Amino acid sequence: MYKVSVMYPNQPGSKFDVTYYAQKHMRLVRDLLTPEGLVRTEVAKGVAVGQPAPYHCIGTLYFQDLGGYERGIQKHGKVLRADIPNFTDVTPVRLLSEEIG
Repeated sequence: MYKVSVMYPNQPGSKFDVTYYAQKHMRLVRDLLTPEGLVRTEVAKGVAVGQPAPYHCIGTLYFQDLGGYERGIQKHGKVLRADIPNFTDVTPVRLLSEEIG
């Protein structure tokens, strides 16, 4: 299983609309990437404990194979990236990983 973690840094003065992200952007992600092999998604909102959370939010996408992610981003990446300004003004950080245990 391959996991794509899309992390949105909590930079001073930055904005992040978690409701839009969870309800609209992730629906768009599922609609476009499920035919390419997306298995499931998760959304985790950062929580402040004594200091601001390092990330506003982390979205996680799970794919059975790496090719599904690559095909999906090649076909639909432009549309997905164009939606980012609707919920944040920060540049996301992506981590592609393979689950091993």
